[in-house]
Amino acid sequence: MERVLIIRHAEAEGQHRDSPLSHRGLKKTSKLVEVLNEHHCCEVIFSSPFLRAIETIKPFAEQHELPIHTDERLKERILSETPLEDWEAFIEDSFHDRELKFGDGESSREAKERVTSFLAELDSYTYPLVVTHGELLVYILEYFGKDVSFEDWLNFSYPDAFLLEKSGDTWNFNRIWYN
Repeated sequence: MERVLIIRHAEAEGQHRDSPLSHRGLKKTSKLVEVLNEHHCCEVIFSSPFLRAIETIKPFAEQHELPIHTDERLKERILSETPLEDWEAFIEDSFHDRELKFGDGESSREAKERVTSFLAELDSYTYPLVVTHGELLVYILEYFGKDVSFEDWLNFSYPDAFLLEKSGDTWNFNRIWYN
């Protein structure tokens, strides 16, 4: 793999697995297609199975007649099965303690291991595109060698897009989406 596009989904109407994109999120998908086309077409698309991720990349996939392959390992990290009032504070805490779990939720370490198992299988592709969620985006960027802080995570947008290009043994990180 020499290049990989990593996409965070566009704005959705909720956090549930089947939450559709908001009106604003849908409008941004056409701009995302333009941005992605500037960086040449990928050869394969992998996406979280969550509706908001699939709807984010669907216009691009249709334009290039590429199927969207969903993979459970790209799904959102579930902090807790019961709603958390101050969920951003819990995420911040989990940046400092990767073993931290909330009830029946998933730790950062567990989510990172899940997405790492997916990424390890991408070597057979030259230029894949991956659509996922904010926290998984952190773990993907870390996998490729970038340090990502809680503040960086806070500054990710809906959608967001990164082009990673290999140069020797290192990866160059280019944010290609700007609101």
